[in-house]
Amino acid sequence: MRTFKIPGMVQAKQRPRLSRGRVYTPQATVNYEGYVKWCYSDYANRMEWTPIEGAIRAEIGVFMPIPKSDSKKKRALKISGQIRPTVKPDADNIAKSVLDALNALAYADDKQIVECEVKKYYGEEPCVYVKLIELEG
Repeated sequence: MRTFKIPGMVQAKQRPRLSRGRVYTPQATVNYEGYVKWCYSDYANRMEWTPIEGAIRAEIGVFMPIPKSDSKKKRALKISGQIRPTVKPDADNIAKSVLDALNALAYADDKQIVECEVKKYYGEEPCVYVKLIELEG
């Protein structure tokens, strides 16, 4: 099992764009995927992780910032998990950006992901926790 943290606000995978007859990935997506790779590589180097070879279960926990305009009562409900974020980015686009970034780094190909769970919460600081669990291998 491998767990690592991606500090900062999550960036969902954006759709490819078309300009002057060519398709390109938006710069915000490219930058975020590079940041995810850097965060994973930092943990992988310290923990001496090698790429996972078998089937993988991915668990992604996203912590969104709480709006400053919220009352203390509403803030407490959000921190306790009684109120969960139903705001963008969408859970499926979050998984796509994180798991695509880890492709050919944490595992050979994202076809190895056989289970995926994304949970969104409110938190004191925005961040993403990723847990990769090898199911067989």
